[in-house]
Amino acid sequence: MADIKVPVLIVGGGGAGLTASMLFSTLGVDSLLVNSLPTTSTLPKAHILNQRAMEIMSDVGTANEIYSISTPPEQFAYTAVYAGFSGHENAGRRLAKIECWGNGGRDLDWVAASPLLSTNLPQIRLEPILRKRADELAPGRVRFHHELIAFEQNTEGVVATIIDRDNGKEYTVHSEYLVACDGGRTVGRILGVEMQGVRRYASQVSIHMSTDFSKLAVDDDVLIRWHYIPEISAMIVMVPMGPGKWGTQSPEWVVHLNYPSDDPRTFEDSKVEEDLRFALGIGDHPIEIHKISSWAAEGIMADRFAEGRVFLCGDAAHKHPPTGGLGLTSGMHDVQNLTWKIAAVLKGEAGPDLLSTYEPERRSSIEKNVRRSLENSQQWAVTSTALHINDPEMSTEMKWQFLSRAWSGKPEDEAFAKQVGEMMAVHSMEFHEQNIEYGYTYQSTAVIPDGTSPQHNPDPIRIYNMSTRPGHPLPHAWVELGQGGERLSTVNLVQPGRFLLIAGEEGNEWCRAAENVSKDLELPLDAIRIGHTSGDLLDPRLTWTRVREHGPQGAILVRPDRFIAWRSMSTADHATDVLRDALTAILHRS
Repeated sequence: MADIKVPVLIVGGGGAGLTASMLFSTLGVDSLLVNSLPTTSTLPKAHILNQRAMEIMSDVGTANEIYSISTPPEQFAYTAVYAGFSGHENAGRRLAKIECWGNGGRDLDWVAASPLLSTNLPQIRLEPILRKRADELAPGRVRFHHELIAFEQNTEGVVATIIDRDNGKEYTVHSEYLVACDGGRTVGRILGVEMQGVRRYASQVSIHMSTDFSKLAVDDDVLIRWHYIPEISAMIVMVPMGPGKWGTQSPEWVVHLNYPSDDPRTFEDSKVEEDLRFALGIGDHPIEIHKISSWAAEGIMADRFAEGRVFLCGDAAHKHPPTGGLGLTSGMHDVQNLTWKIAAVLKGEAGPDLLSTYEPERRSSIEKNVRRSLENSQQWAVTSTALHINDPEMSTEMKWQFLSRAWSGKPEDEAFAKQVGEMMAVHSMEFHEQNIEYGYTYQSTAVIPDGTSPQHNPDPIRIYNMSTRPGHPLPHAWVELGQGGERLSTVNLVQPGRFLLIAGEEGNEWCRAAENVSKDLELPLDAIRIGHTSGDLLDPRLTWTRVREHGPQGAILVRPDRFIAWRSMSTADHATDVLRDALTAILHRS
């Protein structure tokens, strides 16, 4: 095959890699994606797509298709905890039912945060959608069963050796940048990157199967089901997989079993099936197993996210326990942060040093995500111990008797039932960590501080305070094109690869400055005024006015990834010079 020259080489075709390919296409940057495997994921893997991830999916044109086949909001409203599943007279007793990820659109805090809702779709069905769209946007530039086997880089670019596994032929790709989304399998190892953190603290086996649990499972509005199983002194987790039907009617399920590290039973599918049937208490209930996979829960991060012209994203840079659903979405956020910066450098709109802001911005967020994922996972172990599920001194029946105090209704068990309720309430944090998912902020030389302090937040995990303080995500507010005109979200005002200046209703001076600076710096920069009764867009319900935090003559500057880069509380003398200096600094232009 002929050698290829392309601005960006993407290694890895999972959620992060395919998202990177689509984003580069929307930014007008030619890229080539290679993936060592012949197909997209054959494992269900991650399945939660949070609101910011769905905003990215909307940017690349896949959101509507994802919503059309994902879990309906009414069956993505709760998570629940149960005692047992089947095979015991008290199996299936519910210990708690907890709202999750916006309660199917009924939690107004989540509705206020974004024009899009979170959703649920396993990677086994998500990735084909992403691959199809990536192919549409970059025909011939998405190559599966093509594997990177070596690369070298210098000050001019990266030279990579790729092998086409279908015919065994090698070819060379010359690129200016390499984006590694390969899960750390190849690129990080060649660079000598070390993964640091909590390694292999729990072993799990996941069983993807088809079966009819409609007469055994309860609560059709529950997504993730946590079952304490006294018979095996452990918890199992069950998640409906669709397709078509969800909740108790789901035709496919994934069940996660816990095992001691290096348990030999995990290497024999027949033994795993025995353990599955015993844990669920389903005897010879018909099941068709599609795939059994073993994996270790870890909370680790790469010691560096970039080296020279190579950047690590997604699982290549960090791996999380699945608790909280922060892994897949974090990878999408990584490439959202990186792609516009690479595009700006390639187009001459920014200096190369802009790329040095990728790691500090993303690392601060990923550290929180990994920590929260570990805390979520460890909290389940704490609850298991408190309920004596894993107590080796208690028999199975004693454990059932202990658990039954939670629902007995007896006066002497009231205190225990209350204690169980409080323990379960702690788990609500895992499913309502909105500020972790949506309110993360950036600090780097691509953000210009304005001297203000952050708002006080009484719960920095669960409460997302919208703000236009530099480094914060652009707040969502519904605005209109004229009185009673088309309704738009402020989130959708930012166009691919373009900066946006949003001024108050009296911010004409800032809009003129933006026009001047756009011409002077040859920079894609849009400008609008938003006000309650006047402006290019109207704010009829004052939702934008409540969160903009500046006066009618003030303005904010929004980066292409929808993060606030600069803010002025009011007008300024020499507005053009002020704005030009700000953009020159943000983009690291000399």
